[in-house]
Amino acid sequence: MTTFELHILDLLQKLHCPVLDVFNKYITVLGNHGLIWIIVAIILALIPKTRKVGITIGIGLVLHLIVINYGIKPLVARNRPYTLNPDIKLLVSPLKDYSFPSGHTCAAFLSVTILFLNDMKKEGYIALVLGVILAFSRLYLYVHYPSDILAGLILGILFGYVSNWLVNTIYLKFVVKNIGD
Repeated sequence: MTTFELHILDLLQKLHCPVLDVFNKYITVLGNHGLIWIIVAIILALIPKTRKVGITIGIGLVLHLIVINYGIKPLVARNRPYTLNPDIKLLVSPLKDYSFPSGHTCAAFLSVTILFLNDMKKEGYIALVLGVILAFSRLYLYVHYPSDILAGLILGILFGYVSNWLVNTIYLKFVVKNIGD
């Protein structure tokens, strides 16, 4: 599988041009440490009408951090693709963590999922476009294999559903119950 995936990454290298290099280098920074999604969660949590959605994204990001960064990545311990191809010219600094799964993609798609599950369709579509661009940037920059992106997408959707279920269960059990008392 790795040889096939490296072939895909090598094909993407043919797309490189100064404009795409700069764009992908900077767009990927938005996903570093879940930055853009943390900002989205905070903004939504500050607005009473969207507070529950912001909290849900925040819980999803914490779940993502624990399961992926402290669980799956060290367990799988998959080296980044650029370690297998020394000829590749990296546009970003070499990363210190493992490759599988893509945390950028997971954080993006858990946020997308939560937005759609909470009928925030316009915001969901914007997040979806950003998530796809972020995921692509990870391939373009040669820091993830396609299967890392696919796993991040699947886990992101799963974490979105789990987080939404957790918040709705807690909300219905404690918040709504206390309002009715």
